[in-house]
Amino acid sequence: MKRLATMALAGVMAAGPAMAELVIPDLHYRTGPYAAGGIPFSDGYQDYFNLLNARDGGIGGEEIRIIGCETAYNTERGVECYESTKGEGSLVYQPLSTGITYQLIPRTTADEIPLHTMGYGRTSASNGEVFEWVFNYPANYWDGASVIINYLLDQNDGSLEGKDIALLYHNSAYGREPIRTLEILSEQHGFELSTLPVDHPGQEQGNQWLQIRRQQPDFVIMWGWGVMNQVAVQEAANIRYPMDQFIGNWWAGAEHDAIPAGAASDGYLSLNMNVLGDLPVFDEIRAHVHENGMAAGEGNNVGTVLYTRGMYAAMLAAEAIRTAQEIHGVSEITPSMMRDGMEALEITEERMEELGMPGVGPAFEVTCANHGGPGMGRIQQWNAADQEWVTLTDFIAPDDSVIQPLVEEDSMAFAEENDIELRDCSM
Repeated sequence: MKRLATMALAGVMAAGPAMAELVIPDLHYRTGPYAAGGIPFSDGYQDYFNLLNARDGGIGGEEIRIIGCETAYNTERGVECYESTKGEGSLVYQPLSTGITYQLIPRTTADEIPLHTMGYGRTSASNGEVFEWVFNYPANYWDGASVIINYLLDQNDGSLEGKDIALLYHNSAYGREPIRTLEILSEQHGFELSTLPVDHPGQEQGNQWLQIRRQQPDFVIMWGWGVMNQVAVQEAANIRYPMDQFIGNWWAGAEHDAIPAGAASDGYLSLNMNVLGDLPVFDEIRAHVHENGMAAGEGNNVGTVLYTRGMYAAMLAAEAIRTAQEIHGVSEITPSMMRDGMEALEITEERMEELGMPGVGPAFEVTCANHGGPGMGRIQQWNAADQEWVTLTDFIAPDDSVIQPLVEEDSMAFAEENDIELRDCSM
């Protein structure tokens, strides 16, 4: 069927000038308690596509059309955005919400439209044998939990035996994702794990921090988002919990998470999946996009953690489009062709350099079986005096001997529950 579709598209191209567009929906949230994170990510996501249009005329000669839809980080609204935009020829969805992701997995699968949940969503979707249309490269939640523990092991002479670690988490599908992984790691490494849920949106945390003050855990890991992060950092400061023993995941490590607490936030740690600092591509965006009045937002988020991550996500989508165009020999790709491009995606150090974003993330390849990438993350620390993050480590690998069995177990259970026939990835 793909061969026939390719031939048909090639015939249309030969008959006359291409009229199709590369449609990219942006299910953003610029309002509500999670807007502080949603805005910079969306700015970076849209600005990169706008750069490709302004500088290169799109991708492969096809202009990119961005469709914005406000979800307010609300699952129901996210599904409505999907249903209202999927008929536009949308090539890939990036909802930036685990709740929305869980609802979209069966829908995008039935509609045969790729879903990219970069470092969030359903972790076991990294198993491409089960989740043909879902990708979560370059890393997932369980990877992130393992990377944090590996970092703490390194900082404690290779042993966490007898240590107390508290998990402060957003009481949602998102926040609950790492619990099983951390439970297994606690058994393996001999640390005590306690879990402290924080209800949406996260402004009320007095009881949780009272418990932390009484318990005095050796480390607090935070799985937060939005206003929850700001409140948690301030609460930690209020009880004088050591900031260098408080570590957030990669959705709890943006500038706006630490700035409100002022000098008291100095030393706070977090994960990151992308590089910090200036990149050559930012000058390109300023010159071709912002100076021409095409910025997605106010233009003030360039270079921040989440702006860079949104731009990184857009780059991965753009490179998958290029790959799909090369595979199928056409510029007007379909969603199914986009899926092929995502599954054959290869990001090298050389290519990132060419794109003006050297080392923005780790080099990796996507395969039929592995839709999750290498799972690596790095640790950063907040410098309150300069109001900036400082990278402490290179990319740290997760413990695949723990993560992969969990992925296998959960994905196979999903396949059985949903009567999914496994793909043969041995070819």
